[in-house]
Formats: sequence, structure tokens, C-alpha cells
Amino acid sequence: MLETLNLWIATGLGLGQAPFAPGTLGSLLGIPIAWWLLTRPLSQQAMVVGVLLVVAVPICQLASQHFIDADHGSIVVDEYVAFPLAVLGLQMARQPLVMALAFAVYRFFDSLKPPPIHMAELVDGGLGVVLDDVLAAAVTWVVVATGLFIWQRSQRRSV
Repeated sequence: MLETLNLWIATGLGLGQAPFAPGTLGSLLGIPIAWWLLTRPLSQQAMVVGVLLVVAVPICQLASQHFIDADHGSIVVDEYVAFPLAVLGLQMARQPLVMALAFAVYRFFDSLKPPPIHMAELVDGGLGVVLDDVLAAAVTWVVVATGLFIWQRSQRRSV
């Protein structure tokens, strides 16, 4: 029963077993988590994201053993718990267009895995499975926060 529950969580309620784009479909579960977290103080956001990421490591480890693959495509818990990190503290991300943009940027970096993101895959076990998504989310945060900063400055200047 515990293995079934672990696989259910690891596969994002089964979304990770979709025949196409399982990572993207599984990542969608991160949107309501991020949306809800943005209603909380930054310290609570950070604490919840941290706990989710720590809990995801053993879930990914056990799921990897089940699928006999370190980062099997069906395992998406790492995607959906890392996505909220991409918008952590960015209150403007509660606007649907900004959230959608953050999601697209996150999926871009998570799928493409440019340096140094791809190097995280060299880390063994559940930690390696989660780490590349954390790095993709961190890079996404920098891109989105920078974009929002530039946009807000341009709005102030045009007034």
C-alpha cells in the first residue's frame, strides 16, 4: 500500500504516465501549489517549498527503484514541487499571464537542461532527480524576476 501511495505521488496522480509530455503534464500540478503559496508570507512560502523538496527526494528515490531508472519519465513529483520555487515571492505571478510565462520558462529550462542544470543529473539517487528541477526553477526565478523588474521600471517611466 505504501509503495502504491508513493508511486501515486511520484507520478503526479498518474499524469506522469501520459503517453506524451509527461513532465509538462505533471508540472501542471505545481501551478495551484504556487498560486496558493503566493497568498502566504514569503517565510511560509520558503518553508513549504523547502519541505516539499526535501520530501520529494525519498519519494523519487523509491520511485526510481520501482521503475529501475534513476529519472524515469513517469516520475514528476520533482517537477511539480520545484515549480513553486520559480515564482517564490513574486506576487505578480498571481496574474495568470505571468504564471503561464513562468511555467513556460520553467519547462524550457527543465526540458533543455542547459549548463549547469544538466550537471545535477550526475548526482545519484532521489537527490539528483530533484536537484535538476530545483536548478531549473532557480534559473526561471532569475529570468522571471528580472523580466518583471524591467517591465515595472518601464511602466513607471512611461507614466
